[in-house]
Amino acid sequence: MKINPSPEEFRSGGIAIESFVDEFTVDYSPQECSVDLTACCENFFAENGILQRSAFINGRPCEKRPQQLAMALAIADALQNCRNLCVEAPTGVGKSFAYLLPLIHFAVANRRTVLISTETINLQHQLIEKDLPFLQELSGVEFKIALAKGRSNYLCRRRLAMLSGEQRDALLPVPALAADIERIVRELENGRDQNFNDGIRSNTSIWHMVCSESGNCAGNKCEFFRSCYYFKARRKWEEADIVVANHALFLTDLAIRSENGNAGALLPDYAAVMIDEAHTLENNAASHLGLRLSRAGMVRFLNRLYSPERAKGLVMRPGGDMMMLRALAQNARDEVYGFFAPYHEMMEKSPNSLRLNENVPDPFPAALTDALIKLEQKLDEVVENEENDSYKTEFISCRDRCREYINAVSVFTQRSQPDSVYFLEKDNDSTVCCVSPLNVAQLLQELLFENTLPVMLCSATLTVNDSFEYFTGRVGFSSGETLKLDSPFSASQAQFIVPRDTVEPDAPGYIEDLTGNIRKYIGENQGSAFVLFTSYRNMYSCADNLQQWCEENNFPLLVQGREYDRSTMLKIFRETPHAVLFGADSFWTGVDVPGDNLTMVIITRLPFASPGSPLIAARQERLESLGKNSFFHYSLPEAILKFRQGIGRLIRTSSDHGKIIVLDPRIYSKRYGKSFLP
Repeated sequence: MKINPSPEEFRSGGIAIESFVDEFTVDYSPQECSVDLTACCENFFAENGILQRSAFINGRPCEKRPQQLAMALAIADALQNCRNLCVEAPTGVGKSFAYLLPLIHFAVANRRTVLISTETINLQHQLIEKDLPFLQELSGVEFKIALAKGRSNYLCRRRLAMLSGEQRDALLPVPALAADIERIVRELENGRDQNFNDGIRSNTSIWHMVCSESGNCAGNKCEFFRSCYYFKARRKWEEADIVVANHALFLTDLAIRSENGNAGALLPDYAAVMIDEAHTLENNAASHLGLRLSRAGMVRFLNRLYSPERAKGLVMRPGGDMMMLRALAQNARDEVYGFFAPYHEMMEKSPNSLRLNENVPDPFPAALTDALIKLEQKLDEVVENEENDSYKTEFISCRDRCREYINAVSVFTQRSQPDSVYFLEKDNDSTVCCVSPLNVAQLLQELLFENTLPVMLCSATLTVNDSFEYFTGRVGFSSGETLKLDSPFSASQAQFIVPRDTVEPDAPGYIEDLTGNIRKYIGENQGSAFVLFTSYRNMYSCADNLQQWCEENNFPLLVQGREYDRSTMLKIFRETPHAVLFGADSFWTGVDVPGDNLTMVIITRLPFASPGSPLIAARQERLESLGKNSFFHYSLPEAILKFRQGIGRLIRTSSDHGKIIVLDPRIYSKRYGKSFLP
C-alpha cells in the first residue's frame, strides 16, 4: 500500500509563515483513524510480510520476531482506540520498528503529527537517520520527519550580527572571542549551515552570546526571521508527520502548557505520544518540572549586561541611562556572589550534593531580590525609550530574565513549591540551588496520562518480578493497558556467573579483591569486556591498579571521565579488538555494541542508589511517612531495574554470546538477592 497525499493534504488549518511567532495552537481532541492499522502491521511484520522480504536492516540480518508483531499490533490497537499503553520490550524485539510502523500510518492517515520522545541522542539519530528512512523506503509510505531540539541548540543570526558589527568590542567580554565570531561569519558566508556550531558549543562563553533564546526573540519582526535557523526548524516540526524530541524538551513543553495553556508551547500539535526509554521518565520529570538556580548562570547573565572587570557589555553603548544600569548590574552581581557564598562554603565540605531543610537559613535573599528588582525596573524604563530594535530586544530579554530570577530566588528561599525537596549541587566550580517535586506521579498523571490523546511508553526494563506495578505507580500511569514481551534470545547465549568467594562491598580488602577478580575474568576472556561500576572512586582505584597489567596484555583500557568522552569511548571500543571499558552510571543503559567486541559484562556491585542523594533520601522519607518500607518499595526495585539494564548490554542480536559476571556476593547471601537473578 502506498499513501501519497499532496502537501496541501498533510495539514489543515496550519499557521501561515508570515504570522508565525513563537507558539503553536494545540488540539488534543481524539480523531478516528481512517486506516486499518492492524492490517498494516500484519502485512508488514507477519511471516513473508514486507519486512521479512528484506534481507538486512541497517546492515544487520533481518530476523523473524513474533514479539515485534505483537508489540506493533498493541500499538495499533492503542492508537485506534485512543488508549494509553505501557510495553516492556526486551533487547532484540525490534521495538523501534514495532512502534514506528503503526505511528507512521496513523500520522499520515489522520494528517496529524505524532511525537516520539527519547532519552539519548544516539536513539534520536538512529530513528532519524536510519530507522525512519528505511521504513519509508520499504513500506512505500511517504511521510515527513523532523528532529526537534531545544532552542539553545540553534544559532541566532540577529545576535551574531550584533556581535560582528560596530559594537563588537564593547559587547564581547574577552577580545579573543572575536576570532570565534569571525569564524562563524566566515563559514556562514561560505555556505555552511549552522552545523558548524558543534565545534564551538563547548565554549560556553561565546555560545551563550549567539544562541537562540526565547526572551530575546523578536519573532516575525526580526529582520532575519525568514532565514532564522530556529524558526525554520519549527516550521519543519509543524509540517512533519513524525517529530522526534528528547525527554527534556518534551517535559519542558508539558510544564509550559500546564502554566500557560497552549500559549508559548514549544512543540507542535500532536495526536499521539510515544515515550521510548521510558525507564528514565520519573527522574527526567523530577528535573525538568522543578527548578535550578545557578550562580554561574546568574553571573553570566549579569556580565552580558555589564562586566566591570573588562568594561564590556550591552550597557557600554552611549546615551540613555546606561551609567545607572551599569551600577545596578554590578550591584546585582555582587549580591549574587553574596547570596551563593555560604552555599558554596557548605558545598566545599560536601561531595556532590547537600539537602537543605528548615534549620538551614538562607543567606541574604532580601538583598539579592531587592537588587534584581531595581535592575528589572530600570531595564523596563530603558525598553520604553530604546529605539534600536536589536538592543531593545536584548533589553527586553534581560528584563524578563530578571523577573524569572526574582521568582526563582523567592521559590527557593521561601520553600514555596509544595511537596518538593530543596538541595544544592556542584556544577564544576559553581553552586546550583535545586528544587525537585516529589509528587512526580501526580504531576504526570494530570499533565500527560489524563489527556485525550494516546500516550505509549516502552523500554527494555519496566517490570519488577514480572509486574508493572512499581513503574506505573512511580510515573502516574493510572489508566491504560500493559504488555510484557518475552525475549527473542535464547538463555544459552549468555552464561550468568556469580563467584562464591568474593568480598562484600563494605568489607576490608574490597578493592583489592575486586581488582583481582576483574583481572581474572578479563584475562580469561581476553578483553572485549564492559566493567560497570556504581562508584567513580572505586572505578578509578581499580583502573589505576590494572592500567599497567592491561597494557602488558594488550587490552586497551578505556575509563569513563578520563581521556575520552562517552561517545568517543564507545567508538574506540567498537573498533578495537580486546578492549576493556570501565564505565559508571551512563554506561549501564543506552549502549549498543553487538558482535565479538563485547563478549563479557562484569557487574562490580549491585546498583543500589546512593542514600546520600537528597532526592533519593526525600523519596525514601516520603514512603516511610506513608507507612511503607522504603527499601522494598523503592531502593530494591530501582536497583533491580538498573541491574537489568546493565546485563542487557551483552546480548544485542541472536548471534551474540558471552558471559555476565556479578562480583557482589549479596546476590546469593541476602534474601533479596534472588530478585536480581535473570
